[in-house]
Amino acid sequence: MSGRPGAPRHVAIIMDGNGRWAKRRGLPRVAGHRKGVEAAQVIVRAAGDLGIEVLTLYAFSSENWRRPATEIADLMDLLRRFIRKELGQLAEAGIRIKVIGDYHAFESDVVALIDDAIARTADNRRATLAVALNYGSQSELAAVARDLAREAKDGTLDPESIDESTVAARLSTTELPPLDLLIRTSGEKRLSNFLLWQAAYAELHFTDTLWPDFDADELASAIAEFGRRERRFGGL
Repeated sequence: MSGRPGAPRHVAIIMDGNGRWAKRRGLPRVAGHRKGVEAAQVIVRAAGDLGIEVLTLYAFSSENWRRPATEIADLMDLLRRFIRKELGQLAEAGIRIKVIGDYHAFESDVVALIDDAIARTADNRRATLAVALNYGSQSELAAVARDLAREAKDGTLDPESIDESTVAARLSTTELPPLDLLIRTSGEKRLSNFLLWQAAYAELHFTDTLWPDFDADELASAIAEFGRRERRFGGL
């Protein structure tokens, strides 16, 4: 699927602010996460309407394991519910599901649900929903460096041949179009170990809106702002 003229092909979102959304309403954190899942459902559909070819959502970072066990359990339960509820509709809509990160660290039933979602949508071509699960960009880059060093030591790779394209080809996003736009909600202005290599020339959009309140209009506004920017990629 090709995007609309002037629109980004690949948009990634750091979905931040669920906990603060709940706290401001005197609710438990899990209530914010539940509302965040609803926002994700809205944005996946809105991305399709806007002609976005790839939407990548930062759902669970490798650092999220530091959270309380009860919160991690709640997040895993929400992931189960999301897959069971949305998989059929995504498959029918021609959306391919891709996962970046080591999701095999999750409980076996969650892994099975993810494997099934990937397999059932593998041939879909209308658009791609990439979900970052147990993902950290620094560990991803370190793994690439180890693989390249191992091959160079074994003599199967000439170190002098290693360039940007060599590294990019080893990343989990290698089959996706380059990242055009990275959005972060909740007012924080950092990448939080997300797609560090891929974001080298991406446009960045920060909004004070907490993720549960981020809607189709906000996404459309970010896309419109992207269309007004001049991207030179280091040139004139």
